[in-house]
Amino acid sequence: MTSTLLDDLLAEQNCLTPVSRFAREHDRKGNNLAGTYRDLIPLSAPGPGEQYAFEVNLDQCSGCKACVAACHSLNGLDDSESWRTVGRLHGGSHGNSIVQTVTTACHHCADPGCANGCPVLAYEKDPATGIVRHLDDQCIGCQYCIMKCPYEVPQYSDRLGIVRKCDMCHGRLSAGEAPACVQACPTSAISIRILPTSTAQIRAKEGIFLPDSPDPRITIPTTQYVSNKPLSADLRAANHAAPTVQPGHGPLVFMLVFTQAGLGLLTASMLVPLDIYGFPAHGGSLQLGFLLTAALLVLVGLIASVLHLGQPLKAWRAFLGWRKSWLSREILVLGAFGAAAIAAAAIPLLTPWFDLPPWAAPASWLAAILTGIAGVFCSAMVYHDTQRVVWRGQRTFIRFFGTTALFALPQVLPISLFLKLLWEARLTFLPNPDSPLPQLTDPQRCARLLRGPLHRWTMARFLIGLTAIAVYFISLPAALLLTLVGELIERSLYFKSGISAGMPGS
Repeated sequence: MTSTLLDDLLAEQNCLTPVSRFAREHDRKGNNLAGTYRDLIPLSAPGPGEQYAFEVNLDQCSGCKACVAACHSLNGLDDSESWRTVGRLHGGSHGNSIVQTVTTACHHCADPGCANGCPVLAYEKDPATGIVRHLDDQCIGCQYCIMKCPYEVPQYSDRLGIVRKCDMCHGRLSAGEAPACVQACPTSAISIRILPTSTAQIRAKEGIFLPDSPDPRITIPTTQYVSNKPLSADLRAANHAAPTVQPGHGPLVFMLVFTQAGLGLLTASMLVPLDIYGFPAHGGSLQLGFLLTAALLVLVGLIASVLHLGQPLKAWRAFLGWRKSWLSREILVLGAFGAAAIAAAAIPLLTPWFDLPPWAAPASWLAAILTGIAGVFCSAMVYHDTQRVVWRGQRTFIRFFGTTALFALPQVLPISLFLKLLWEARLTFLPNPDSPLPQLTDPQRCARLLRGPLHRWTMARFLIGLTAIAVYFISLPAALLLTLVGELIERSLYFKSGISAGMPGS
C-alpha cells in the first residue's frame, strides 16, 4: 500500500526531534538559516531610544491559548484575571471568509494611558527596557487605569483589592529567559523584539496596528502584529456587534450625582433671598433647608467614593498624581468642595451663638460654589480624558452640569428636566443601532446596550423623569427626590453602557 503525504509527515514527526529537525535544516542550508531560526528574545539590551516590545506573527497563531494558560500559571492569577487573551477577527466576502486569531496582552505603550491617569503614581515605565510596570504596593484600587487604557489591559483583583497587569515577565527577561507566553507558544507566534520608540510613533501616526482596535495614536502601543497576508481594514472582532454590559461602579454613581446635586442646591440657596420661589414668608427656612440638604448630599457622596477603592486606607496618597491625573485633581478639588459646603451650612446655625463677621456667610457660599464648579469640571474631565467616544465632550459635560442645573433652578425643573430627557433620548434611540451593519460606531454599540440588556433600566429612567415633571405641580420636594433617583439611574447607565473599543477577545 502506498503511503500518503500525511503518512509521511506523521512518520517524520515521530522520528525527528526539534533538535534533529534543526540539524537537518542546517545540513541542507549551511549557515544561511535566517529564514529558519530566530531568537525568541533579543540577545542584547535595548539602547537609547529603544525598548522591548511584543511581536506577534499572526500567520503562526493557532488560537490554542497556551500563552494564556502559561501566563496565568506562572503569575499565579485569580480565576477572574487574565493578562493575555486570545480573540478572533472575522471578515471577507461570501465564499471567501476570513477568520484570524489574535493573541494580545499589555502593549507597553510609549505614552501609557494607565500611567498618565493613575492618581497615586502606581505605574512606572522602565527607562532602560520600556516595560510598563505596575507597583502593587502603591495601588489604591481605584480602577481608573482600566478606564484610561483603551485596550482594557489592567485587571482588578477582588481578592487583593488592587489592579495588576502584564509586566512582560521582566524578571525572566533580565535573567535571559523568555516570558511565559513566549516560551509556551508551540508555534513561536510570540516573541520579544527591540523596537525604536520613533518607529512606534510613526506607526501610530499612520494608524498601523490592528483592525477594529482603538486608535494607536492615543497611547502609541509598541506591539507589532506581522503577517505575510496584509489584514483588511474591514475585519471586525468577533464580539464587535455584541457589546457587553460594563461595570456599574455604584459608589461613583452616588458620588457624582450627590456632589453635582449638592452644588445645585447650594446655588439655589443663594437665590432664595431673591424671592424667585414665591415663598417669602418661609424664605429663611427654605434657604437653610437647601443648605443643609446640599451639605448632606456632598458629604454622603464623598464618603461613598471611598467605598469604590480596593485599598481605602491608602486614599490619602491620591494627591501624588495631581500634575497629570484628572482623577487626582478631582479628589483634591471635591475634598475642598466638601469642606466649603459644610462650612456654608454650618455658619447660619452658628450665627446665633457666635459673633461671626457679616461677610462669613457670603464668603462661604462663594467658596463652596466656586470649588463645586471646579469639582464638577474635574469630574467631567476624568471621563473625557479616557478617550472613550461615548464619554467624550458634550456627552459627559452636559450630563454632569445638567444634573447641577436641575437642582440649581427648581422653579423651572419641568422645563430643564424635559430638555435633559429629550437629549438623552436622542443618544439612546440612534438610527438603526439594531440593524446588521458591517460596522457599528461606539455610540451605536452604546445605544444597542441601552435598548437591549439595559432596556428595563433605560425605561425606568425616562418614566421616573416624566413622573417627576408631573409631581412638580403637586409637591416640589417630591419632584426633587424623584429627580435625584432618576439621575442616579442615568449615571448608572452612563457607566454600564460606557463601552471601550478594546481588543478582539477582550
